[in-house]
Amino acid sequence: MNTALKATAFAAGLAATFTAAYGVGRAVGPAPSQPHPAAHPADDAGTTAHADHQVGGLQAAERGYTLSLDRTVVPAGGPTELSFRVLAPDGHPLTAYRPAHEKELHLIVANRDLTDFQHLHPVRAADGTWTAPANIAAAGDYRVFADFTPAAETDPLTLGADLHAAGDHRPAALPQTGRTVTVDGYTLTLTGDLAPGRPGRLAFTVTEDGRPVTDLDPHLAAYGHLVVLRAGDLGYLHVHPDGEPGDGATAPGPEIDFTATAPSPGDYRLFLDFQHRGTVHTAAFTLTAETHRH
Repeated sequence: MNTALKATAFAAGLAATFTAAYGVGRAVGPAPSQPHPAAHPADDAGTTAHADHQVGGLQAAERGYTLSLDRTVVPAGGPTELSFRVLAPDGHPLTAYRPAHEKELHLIVANRDLTDFQHLHPVRAADGTWTAPANIAAAGDYRVFADFTPAAETDPLTLGADLHAAGDHRPAALPQTGRTVTVDGYTLTLTGDLAPGRPGRLAFTVTEDGRPVTDLDPHLAAYGHLVVLRAGDLGYLHVHPDGEPGDGATAPGPEIDFTATAPSPGDYRLFLDFQHRGTVHTAAFTLTAETHRH
């Protein structure tokens, strides 16, 4: 993977765009309100009004392609298998894809509370049916994103569909993390900001036992993958890092750099995948994009 992993409207006029070094992702429909909800176009029309056409995942169907889950209700509490198809404009399952980042399709699963995040790589059967093992630990509402490019097209698509995990669900508040997160013995520090309507640099520094990690593994041919989800409507962005392994300029840590533009003011969850010593780790941050008025 020479660049990192990419991938019902909240309001008809709600616009969202993200720019990244190598790609953009997609967004989805309504969700419970959060402490800092994403703004409507009237709140920040100058930075968001043009962006709806660039946002995917707001619906299960776009440009004639449809994401069809075989099951929309799954048991909670452990492993389950997700099965789905992408239907082409002719109504038949899509079986020809243009590989991106060494995969034909990338699957993201996240719950509406933004406390659970999974980046999966499903397997496609000859008839166009995709399957992927997932761990649905808790009851509640989830969103499934399929990020892919049909072989007959050059522009990627991200389609979104709702998934419900049966059981007693108690909504959780959006996690507040600050700028430093510890996961699996690694400490990651975030510098930079998300700013509505203008690109900003996000840099993650990785340390272990107080020492900089300078030998990150390429994970699908990149040193880090960043997915950003907007609180409130789960507006989705799959950001790619600045640089890649083997380009002669990008070091294998301790810093992983990205460029991103927030589509609107509000709270965002940032999920960073990185690999070290053969194991993939995911660090989650909460960041607020604020409009600074002069």
